[in-house]
Amino acid sequence: MSGLLVTIDGPAGSGKTTVSRLLAAELGCIYVDTGALYRGVAVAATDAGVSPEDPEGLARLLDGLTLELVPGPEANRVIINGQDITDRLRTPEVTMAASAASAHPVVRQWLLDTQRSLGKNNDAVFEGRDMGTVVFPHAPFKFFLVADPKVRAKRRFLELSQKGGAPPLEEVEADMARRDENDSTRATAPLRKPDGAVAIDSTSMTPEQVVAVMARHVRKHLGDVQGKL
Repeated sequence: MSGLLVTIDGPAGSGKTTVSRLLAAELGCIYVDTGALYRGVAVAATDAGVSPEDPEGLARLLDGLTLELVPGPEANRVIINGQDITDRLRTPEVTMAASAASAHPVVRQWLLDTQRSLGKNNDAVFEGRDMGTVVFPHAPFKFFLVADPKVRAKRRFLELSQKGGAPPLEEVEADMARRDENDSTRATAPLRKPDGAVAIDSTSMTPEQVVAVMARHVRKHLGDVQGKL
């Protein structure tokens, strides 16, 4: 497909990662996990002893930082200053640090060019929290994925359990509630449904069912979109 750009936004645990990866494979696109970029910044800040709550410290850190995202069929690799730190991205500590760091305009602006460059040069499915609102507000295909908070927490708990490092379910649920609050109330690029996005509630749906709905929508309207390019 030529010039295909799809954005999938939504809160943690809504199924964005799995669905985005499957949809990209279905449409023959690359899959871009933009949350991995923010997690990469969080890892770099932790290693440098910079608080994710300190915008001045983050600005100094970013001034000398090289961060690269390498798309892959199953997952994205994140390279910081030549070092692959992908295996460190999914801890609860990095998750909360990334949420805090992402609230600062200096971080979001620094990553904006990286994300837009990937979208300009590739057919791509982007997942995140401001893909359809800020990064690609004119994307032809936008989706907003939601699910019941308890279902989202259980999904995240099972994901962490498979990696051997899950805190109690109640703690995962509390952390997710805090992150929802942070993401939806921050002054810069808060999490919200993008204008024109198709909302899908994945609470009672399998990832394959969600992908089928999305792929059907894209293919139905693809000719109309390409005719406008």
